Amino acid sequence: MKSAPHFDKIDLQLIRTLHTLLIERSVSKAAMRLGQQQPAVSVALKRLRSITGDPILVRSGAGMVPTDVGLRMVEPVAQLLKSAETLFSSPRAFEPSQAQETFRIAASDTLDPLFLPALVARIKSLAPHCEVEVHALSPQAQYATDLGQGVVDVVIGNWAEPSAELHRAPLFEDEVVCLISTKHPALRRGWTVQDWLACEHIAPTSAYPGWRGVIDEHLDRLGLSRRITARCAHFGLMPRMVASSLLVLTTGHQYCQRFLQGTEAQTGLVCVPCPVEFPKMVYYQLWHERSHTSTAVKWLREQVKISAVQLPQTDQTKTP
Repeated sequence: MKSAPHFDKIDLQLIRTLHTLLIERSVSKAAMRLGQQQPAVSVALKRLRSITGDPILVRSGAGMVPTDVGLRMVEPVAQLLKSAETLFSSPRAFEPSQAQETFRIAASDTLDPLFLPALVARIKSLAPHCEVEVHALSPQAQYATDLGQGVVDVVIGNWAEPSAELHRAPLFEDEVVCLISTKHPALRRGWTVQDWLACEHIAPTSAYPGWRGVIDEHLDRLGLSRRITARCAHFGLMPRMVASSLLVLTTGHQYCQRFLQGTEAQTGLVCVPCPVEFPKMVYYQLWHERSHTSTAVKWLREQVKISAVQLPQTDQTKTP
């Protein structure tokens, strides 16, 4: 059988004609099955013989039979057509109860602490055979690249301006407040903008030289600067650091309120308004065009949306 030089002359219709000829073992019957004129099928058979260097079908009595080469073609040609049908067919509906996907989610640790546990529990209850991976979303993460390369399926976090090359959907908004110790002087005397700036603040550890979080980026635009005396790479540990010090943690209201589940005396913490006016923090889920039409990732995005809507509401902040 001849090989590579004629490979670029083969198209899917020619493969389909070959398969029909091998099954029907008749040019006229193959033409009827394909809905073509007999001369067109004869021309296709002539092309196939030229490409393969083999007759493929030969006369035997009143009919035709495949050659040894033709017989060896039957199974691989059928598999090729089946693969092509799968490749170009519409995606199947996603059945969560039967699916065995691995969902990869990158999320900021500044989210409401109840959000990710609720999301993972929801996914596992509806799609018990699926696996879930939750990846940390650090400030230096190349989240657009990770989404484009399929490292993660969705990214959840808050940005002033998310990457314009990605699809986005807002999940919830959160006002910026301060978490302070119940022993903080601001609770007794109140505070002005200048008082707040002069306080000792705790903030996330800088991921790289020059990195600024959303709080300090906004202060920069206002021409203001706060006094950061403590940094921590683990956002979830900061409230307890605040409870045992006079540090001020400025972040989302819902995040702060989740640490006030008992009385203020028990937690040692209180949530108060910030004297500096900040725009609301907007949390998004982002995804790439690569997975935009994926039925599995569409289902995942819907679960993210539902989990965000179902988050319990929190109490209001206190005025210092």
